[in-house]
Amino acid sequence: QVQLVESGGGLVQAGGSLRLSCAASGRAFSSYVMGWFRQAPGKERIFVAARGWSAGSTYYADSVKGRFTISRDNAKNTMYLQMNSLKPEDTAVYYCAARRGVVRTTDDDFDYWGQGTQVTVSS
Repeated sequence: QVQLVESGGGLVQAGGSLRLSCAASGRAFSSYVMGWFRQAPGKERIFVAARGWSAGSTYYADSVKGRFTISRDNAKNTMYLQMNSLKPEDTAVYYCAARRGVVRTTDDDFDYWGQGTQVTVSS
């Protein structure tokens, strides 16, 4: 089992950057597939990015490709989401998630979730 805690959210102007972190506690962090999802007010939670053990197994939603970068530091049990060129439509609560097995991009496939961190992008 793994516990997840997000941090790094905040208020930023359009065009700015933020880096989210997801700290994991528990065993065998490196064996988990890690993902980021987000939920805007009044909307469903959607996939943002996911990464397996290696950089070769990295996936992004089309809406964030070229702007967001997911990474992980297995030695620190931490995952990151670097968000650049932020847009007002990126405003949402961002959640990190974990699962065992292969990389997936739907929230139903993830078993462990953090509490979320708010990202607000002003125009």
